[in-house]
Amino acid sequence: MPILPLHLASASPRRREILTSLGLQFTYSGEDLDEQAQPGETAAELVVRLASDKAMAALRSRPESLVLGADTVVVLGGEVFGKPADQDEAVAMLAALSGRTHEVMTGVVLVSREHRLSALSCSQVRFRDISQAEAEAYWRTGEPQDKAGGYAVQGLAAVFIAELRGSYSGVMGLPVFETAAMLRSAGVEVLNQ
Repeated sequence: MPILPLHLASASPRRREILTSLGLQFTYSGEDLDEQAQPGETAAELVVRLASDKAMAALRSRPESLVLGADTVVVLGGEVFGKPADQDEAVAMLAALSGRTHEVMTGVVLVSREHRLSALSCSQVRFRDISQAEAEAYWRTGEPQDKAGGYAVQGLAAVFIAELRGSYSGVMGLPVFETAAMLRSAGVEVLNQ
């Protein structure tokens, strides 16, 4: 069976970097969807559903492709933190996360006309105490503006992280272990450089 071309249903530079580092060739596009939780939906259900919705939207325009979708949220005490709308929301998110441990969930879905595989990555991140001045200075860097929870683990926010348990790449937005396993199940060779 011929291998279908791979398409990433995300415009995230981090997700593209991760796939490229695995030696994969792929196309990509952002999928603009309503990312609101449905009534009664858990954070885990939300990220897997959104990853699936993104993958399925891309598959409709690329029916002869293998499509990878992903979505990431930050969860603290049952509250889901998506991307901050503005500086006030970003600073409030960082204040809530300051000195506490939160969970980062990334749902990943791989679809084609013949395949539908999904995975969930859950990691725990503990922040040191963050002052309001630090949070405001971090916002001014521009980095947190399109990031779940208002921070990027691979960027300047690394100075806030006291501990990370789980998948670093999952916190970035695409868990390598789970993604590679799904791709191999669909016949894609990973690290074929």
